[in-house]
Amino acid sequence: MFDAKKVKDECVQWIRDFFEENGKGCNAVVGISGGKDSSIVAALCVEALGKDRVIGVLMPCGEQADIDMAKLLVEHLGIKHYIINIKDAVDGITNAVPFELSKQSRTNLPARIRMSTLYAVSQSHNGRVANTCNLSEDWVGYSTRYGDAAGDFSPCSHITVQEMKEIGRLIGLPDVLVDKPPIDGLSGLTDEDNLGFTYAELDRYIRTGEIEDQEKKARIDRLHKLNLFKLEMMPSFDSGIETAI
Repeated sequence: MFDAKKVKDECVQWIRDFFEENGKGCNAVVGISGGKDSSIVAALCVEALGKDRVIGVLMPCGEQADIDMAKLLVEHLGIKHYIINIKDAVDGITNAVPFELSKQSRTNLPARIRMSTLYAVSQSHNGRVANTCNLSEDWVGYSTRYGDAAGDFSPCSHITVQEMKEIGRLIGLPDVLVDKPPIDGLSGLTDEDNLGFTYAELDRYIRTGEIEDQEKKARIDRLHKLNLFKLEMMPSFDSGIETAI
């Protein structure tokens, strides 16, 4: 049984401890998409640090159909926020590249520009960037390396989607933010459309090992194996030469 209150309280304390050790007095900088994950991470940071130390950054790429959800979140939490449209940056790189970008490159480029934007805001505001990924996404590699998979601290990377929803309700987020179907914000498809299975199926498999559809099991296992490198430290050559300190 998932004890939402226990996990929430421990996560809040973990955030406090992180900032005490890695940036005492610093601000938490959170990219706000309008989805449940960034909403919950921002709310946890507010509980841990106070709303005056949390900065939300909304980063539409041109027009964002659900940006009202992101605005609802920052207003609900009462946090300082910036709206930074990344379309010119995306178009600038796309037009400057002397070849046709692949579909995957075009999909991932905005996520990486968003992370660069978050670090620009963070370094100008004595901040630390929050990673907003959850365990379910990380399990199947549903994140962009050096995009939304980056950050300085990750409060929810060991919490599944279903568990995130329980925490979101516990901390009093508006239902529309907790229950809104997750979309990638890039291709216009829902996460589950892209993945080929539901988060409920994935979460059950992660926590219990149980899944009825063997084709979906094989797909989940394949994605997990293919994307493990995203969760590991960058490989580095060891020269074998000892350091002096």
